[in-house]
Amino acid sequence: MNNNKGKFIVFEGIDGAGKSTISRMLHEKINTQIGRSYYTFEPTDSPIGSVIRNILNRRIKTDEKTIASLFLADRLDHLQNESNGILKYLQKGINVISDRYYYSSYAYHVPHLPLEKVVDMNTLCAQLLRPDIVFYLDIPVSESLKRISQNRNFTDLYETESKITQVRENYLKAIEKEGKKDNVIIINANNDIETVFNEVWCYIPELFDVKSTANK
Repeated sequence: MNNNKGKFIVFEGIDGAGKSTISRMLHEKINTQIGRSYYTFEPTDSPIGSVIRNILNRRIKTDEKTIASLFLADRLDHLQNESNGILKYLQKGINVISDRYYYSSYAYHVPHLPLEKVVDMNTLCAQLLRPDIVFYLDIPVSESLKRISQNRNFTDLYETESKITQVRENYLKAIEKEGKKDNVIIINANNDIETVFNEVWCYIPELFDVKSTANK
């Protein structure tokens, strides 16, 4: 057993919640103040992830069960890839920050599939690796739509009011059902970036057993 294994930190949330911004900020701060950090995301930039992005951008049309299966395949490769898999980095003692993991599947593939089915599909991922902590960045649907309209030139397959509403509800239901297993922390992301980041950082020193360096 490797006692120097890196920490696996995941960010989840509906579109526009600030996952990419906050997760990159955390990656940079951990990398400079605590230890080596690797930043990643889902869908990945692998060949499987490329197919998923083409589906989300409406270049490829397929059904929801296929989409769910592709996300699962991409996630398993994300974990186990011999060159850049998450497990490889963690075993080297490198911390991994990921923008999305299996809670995204719980949120986006329900109600097309029952939550229990999606959880069951991702059992192998959970057996391979559970996060040390998951930050769910929560914003109202109205704020999500506002941020998307301001920051995107186009919207993807899931970026409609009805779908975002459903996804947010699914996230909260999944967190209620599964959240204790994965140390899920709900963060109010309806504040400015600095406030949200400082709230996230409050949980980091304890995770790494170091003194707090908030606001430094």
